[in-house]
Amino acid sequence: MIKERRSTSRFDSKNLISYVWFDKNNHKSGQGMGRTLNISENGMMLETHIPIDPDGSMSLTIGLEEELMDIDGKITFSNKKEYGKYETGVHFNKPDKEKRRFLRHYITLFREQEFKTGVKG
Repeated sequence: MIKERRSTSRFDSKNLISYVWFDKNNHKSGQGMGRTLNISENGMMLETHIPIDPDGSMSLTIGLEEELMDIDGKITFSNKKEYGKYETGVHFNKPDKEKRRFLRHYITLFREQEFKTGVKG
């Protein structure tokens, strides 16, 4: 049995976000658009069209309703999937109170949508 290492649960969410990623020396390596596959208050799984270096970091811009929030994180892994896209794990860098409020609201809205429609994400 695999031991769960996350301190908070992740919830399915499909939402487009923009990102900028940086190498281990904090030099900008690229930018693009991706989509969230799941999210928690501590991190997310991001789907991209290109590989992301797991030794780097990211700055993510998440949109929710009329609000945008920038959140920084450490890249924990990036794996190519069978369908040709990449899944990248991102652990948020100690989000402040306002960012945690935003993330809780984001998660709540996706959970409500899932409950109403019966469709995940």
